[in-house]
Amino acid sequence: MRAPGPCGECGAGGAARYRCPRCGTAYCSVPCCRTHRERCQPGSERDRDRDAAGQGSPAGPAASPWAGEDILGEEDEQDRVPLQKLKLLGESEELRDLLLNPHLRQLLLAIDQAQDKSSLLRKFMQEPLFVEFADCCLGIVEPPEKENILPE
Repeated sequence: MRAPGPCGECGAGGAARYRCPRCGTAYCSVPCCRTHRERCQPGSERDRDRDAAGQGSPAGPAASPWAGEDILGEEDEQDRVPLQKLKLLGESEELRDLLLNPHLRQLLLAIDQAQDKSSLLRKFMQEPLFVEFADCCLGIVEPPEKENILPE
């Protein structure tokens, strides 16, 4: 797995795991994403500078929101989830209800802001609420195969 570079917003070294779908700038967390998004809006100074330089908007998959390249490198192909399946997460009432829980929201924010996400994930996988959240997400993205079911 490729080591992440520095965050384009806060400068945290080795922390930038995400990329802006509009301009490709790397960032490390939700707060940095929000800060970057405010400066990367169409018509912003950065956008006008890019247009003046003849670069315009990027083309290809990175131009669409939530492109796989935003998070994963080429070597992580087996970890990719198709965009259609990710959209199903947003349509799930069960997941939406879980996300109303302030404790779960705090856990997710802690993971997003953590430097060592993998050890924190291992810790949170001991929390029943987080396990319920993870199971719900996996059930939506990878529904269990129907085995040993007799046709009616």
